[in-house]
Amino acid sequence: MQQLPILDLTKWHAGGDARRAFLYELGEAARETGFFYLTGHGIAVSQQTAILDLAKQFFALPEPSKLAVQMRHSPHFRGYTRLGDELTLGKADYREQFDIMAEQPARPGVAAAPAWYGLYGPNQWPASLPQMRSQLLSWQQQLSELTVTLLRAFALVLQQPVSAFDHTISQGPYQHLKLIRYPGQASTTSKQGVGAHKDPGYLTLVLQDEHSGLEVLTEQGWIQATPLPGAFVVNIGELLELASNGYLRATYHRVLSPPAGIERYSCAFFMAAQLDATVPLLPLPDELALRAKGPASDPLNPLFYQVGQNVLKGRLRSHPDVAALHYPDITAANSAALPQSPIIPELNYAV
Repeated sequence: MQQLPILDLTKWHAGGDARRAFLYELGEAARETGFFYLTGHGIAVSQQTAILDLAKQFFALPEPSKLAVQMRHSPHFRGYTRLGDELTLGKADYREQFDIMAEQPARPGVAAAPAWYGLYGPNQWPASLPQMRSQLLSWQQQLSELTVTLLRAFALVLQQPVSAFDHTISQGPYQHLKLIRYPGQASTTSKQGVGAHKDPGYLTLVLQDEHSGLEVLTEQGWIQATPLPGAFVVNIGELLELASNGYLRATYHRVLSPPAGIERYSCAFFMAAQLDATVPLLPLPDELALRAKGPASDPLNPLFYQVGQNVLKGRLRSHPDVAALHYPDITAANSAALPQSPIIPELNYAV
């Protein structure tokens, strides 16, 4: 069975020949699958376990406690989402989740301001878990620093200065963290935990519990990203695909629901350029440019080089209830386009 490559970040920190070997492996992984396991990152297993335990505590709260911080209360797309309230490919995902982003004040509404200014704002926090705020914000910052290291490595893979992306994250990268619970489903029902999709940012880190479910679409078909203790699953997003003119490719992936009676927990962190940035189209050397086929943008879901516009588009499509409450003018104008989806090969959830 095909397996995702395993990369050891200690090689990057070692420098010299070890760093050069890491960059070669990183480039191959990004070109071949767009996914890999990352070890040697310096984040202790005990910290990972604590985050998954926190997720279990949150999702075990009584329904009224979770609904008090429901995402529809937030125009900034932060908070709790019930089973079936998020959509992928226009179909309901069978998971519940809790989303945070950088803790920041909301920007006052100005007529001339772009709609994506609504993404700035505070997080919602459950009153019955007072430790959650400090624990998750600290964790989010750790993962953000790790992704910045990887982004600088990708700049070298693309034969650019190591600082090639720095101006797009000079005020701190865009941060988005999800705690996720996947309940089991009977084999006779849909297996869509999350439908097949690409991630919109620069990079994604996924922390998994011991249960499989995450799958990656390769030329050989869907392969499992089986949990590897202590490792993060890393994938590149559409912004890196844009910046490299398609030399690096974001990859479709999905999550299948666990069997009935099993619960799967994970934590996903999405890092992108800051919202007011424009993603650069890098001047690749000839040997790389010849292999760059352009970004694979779905005409029904176009990619934008302006980051805030790209992020808001994804939020509106995924959370139509929040969109209808807080962005009615945009959703009315785009109602015909929002449910559309690309054609993805082998989109079959039967197992």
